[in-house]
Amino acid sequence: MNTVVLIGPPGSGKSTLGRLVAERLGVGFRDTDADVEAVAGKPVSDIFIEDGEDRFRELEHDAVRRALTEHEGVLSLGGGAVLHEATQALLAGHHVVYLQVGLTDAVQRVGLASARPLLVLNPRSQFRKLMEERRPVYERLAVMTVVTDKREPEELAEEIVKGLPA
Repeated sequence: MNTVVLIGPPGSGKSTLGRLVAERLGVGFRDTDADVEAVAGKPVSDIFIEDGEDRFRELEHDAVRRALTEHEGVLSLGGGAVLHEATQALLAGHHVVYLQVGLTDAVQRVGLASARPLLVLNPRSQFRKLMEERRPVYERLAVMTVVTDKREPEELAEEIVKGLPA
């Protein structure tokens, strides 16, 4: 089985659905944000604050590269991982699923008071801008798009599994 890669903005359900899809397929689940935190020895929000976004993106790209090489199963990428051109190239040939979520649902899931470094000033406006900037990249990389608004995780996981190549 090739790796199933879940992409999408914060609040789209990548981690939740990743675990459910992996469970249904009987494979492992891996989250590149967790990999970055393990390598850096600190949370993503601290990496942004202490080391800057450029350093975080380097760590993130390395985490994606390693995961795509080492892991067969379901892989969840951080929301901005796809912005790195070399990461985009690495995704070619993988079953990339874009989890599309509307602003209202994403905000409810993420909560704008959480530690999201790119949402510090005027979180709702920043979040909308972030989603609009990234949407074309998500759409271009995806071989499958799943709309997650107002849907239960179990239903979404089933749709993803059914959409996988035989």
